[in-house]
Amino acid sequence: MIEVSGLAKRFVSQHPTERRARRRDVRDHGGYFHAVRDVSFQCAPGEVLGLLGPNGAGKTTTLRILSTALRPDAGTAFVNGTDVLAEPLQARKKIGFLSGSTGLYGRLSARENVEYFGRLHGIAAPELARRCDQLFEQLQMHAYGHRRADQLSAGMRQKCAIARTVIHQPQVVILDEPTTGLDVMSAKTLLDFIASYKALGIPLIFSTHHLHEVEKVCDRVCIINHGATAFNGSVAALRAKGGSTDLYDAFVHVINGET
Repeated sequence: MIEVSGLAKRFVSQHPTERRARRRDVRDHGGYFHAVRDVSFQCAPGEVLGLLGPNGAGKTTTLRILSTALRPDAGTAFVNGTDVLAEPLQARKKIGFLSGSTGLYGRLSARENVEYFGRLHGIAAPELARRCDQLFEQLQMHAYGHRRADQLSAGMRQKCAIARTVIHQPQVVILDEPTTGLDVMSAKTLLDFIASYKALGIPLIFSTHHLHEVEKVCDRVCIINHGATAFNGSVAALRAKGGSTDLYDAFVHVINGET
């Protein structure tokens, strides 16, 4: 279970260029940019939560807080009962987090990268080999497992980054725009992978700009706009609030209503 309530995070914004660039953003005031002002949502076991919002809405900052990479100024976050703020080290053991900057070591092969992060998590060699074989099969990576990471395409690197994210079999998974750089077939493989985690009863947060992906795999939706939760509910409830069966139209209606 993932539980987030009243998250807020601000950053110093005193440079004149920054102030001019953000002068129309309601979050910029008092010498600070309030990237996240009031974000709340939940994700139960076996649910996939789609995290949506315009660029710069505060989604990535929210996910970085949840992953313990940032500490909020206010609010709470719990991962399977562990207080992310009070016990960040314990929380990290339970989380698989893929960010937009999740990197790979270019001189290692795809398989060596995944094995390396598995060893960092303390996975014994026989179990690590079994787990790698399983992930490479699920993500269809066997054909290039031996190739150096700096010789892989963007889509191949992304799948490798996803494999290293979940190699330790986390209790919750957070994916920040995981289909970025993937072709249609690779994206389909990833969506099937997400569905397999749903079947295992693992809560999964899926940040994306592609609403057809939300329609395919998500049970619930949280929309963030200007750093605050604009909607939190089921996909059906989003359609009802947006007054349209088309998720794109419903999303735009919610954002325009908040604006």
